[in-house]
Amino acid sequence: MEKSNEPTDIFLWANNVDGVKKDLDVEFFLFNKHYTPYFTKFDSELNSQIKPLFLFDLINYVNMGAATGLTVRDFELSEGEENVLLRTDLANVGRAETLLNLIEHQRNDIVEFSEQEHEFKRIKGILARFTYKDASKKPFYSMKLISQGQVLKGSTAWEFKDGKFGAFNADAGLKVPSDNQVLVVDKDIFIFDQAKFERLFNYDYKKQALADQRVAEIEKQFRLSFPDGMNLQTMVSERKKIINKLQKVEIGAITQEQVITYADEMQLELMSDDKGAIIIMDGNDLDTFVNLINEDYITSEITGRRYEVKAKKLLDDPEGEPPRG
Repeated sequence: MEKSNEPTDIFLWANNVDGVKKDLDVEFFLFNKHYTPYFTKFDSELNSQIKPLFLFDLINYVNMGAATGLTVRDFELSEGEENVLLRTDLANVGRAETLLNLIEHQRNDIVEFSEQEHEFKRIKGILARFTYKDASKKPFYSMKLISQGQVLKGSTAWEFKDGKFGAFNADAGLKVPSDNQVLVVDKDIFIFDQAKFERLFNYDYKKQALADQRVAEIEKQFRLSFPDGMNLQTMVSERKKIINKLQKVEIGAITQEQVITYADEMQLELMSDDKGAIIIMDGNDLDTFVNLINEDYITSEITGRRYEVKAKKLLDDPEGEPPRG
């Protein structure tokens, strides 16, 4: 088994970066809810704001924390203690790892952001990529969540200037959050704001851990077929509503054959291959499959109409009747 890398010593890192912070180069990327990055430029007049907003305050927080007992704990083991900086492996957060992989290894495929083509209302986060003059040192990244309340649209916004209101003359405006949120150094993610980190990458460790357990149980119980390059874990990780649903699904109550029969009875478009494996081609098939193993489809005995049940409450057995197995 390959030994994992030692976590970054964030205190040593902050101390070292503090000495060269003015010499660092920075470039910016916006990314949307699908974690597609867009290159973006900034005017030189913003130079005085960029590093304080994305780096200096972050370094100061860590350096001050070194003197006040700040400790680093793994995100997955933390219980919300005071004076704790959370950390997790980049590999644990697939969306962040994919985003950085695109920026580092598929740069030629990244286009420049355009409000007309991409729209600020679809943007989820902003990423600052810092690089050293010494090319042998790896870049690091500071990220912030963008909420639409921080975005000004030219068509509806006013600006106040010289004592009066006037039209806002830009495609869009952005109030950049001043708080420290997420830092990625090498293979480590440091989390300064847990809630914003979870929103930025749709990451809830406890839910994801239970979903991973359910995925393992499903793979053991059912024979499934996926398109090349896809598997159940990958599909589930990209579908938040399935992660939420798997928190309550009971695996084992229904068999492979019963799922196929159930789908036929409900006239659902879920196919199986020549070997009897259930074919999951996309997210819609996955939704249907999970609904089936959770027995979420019923036919009304009164009208004969089919329903998908959004919430269920198991009733007690009628008095006088033995419990049903």
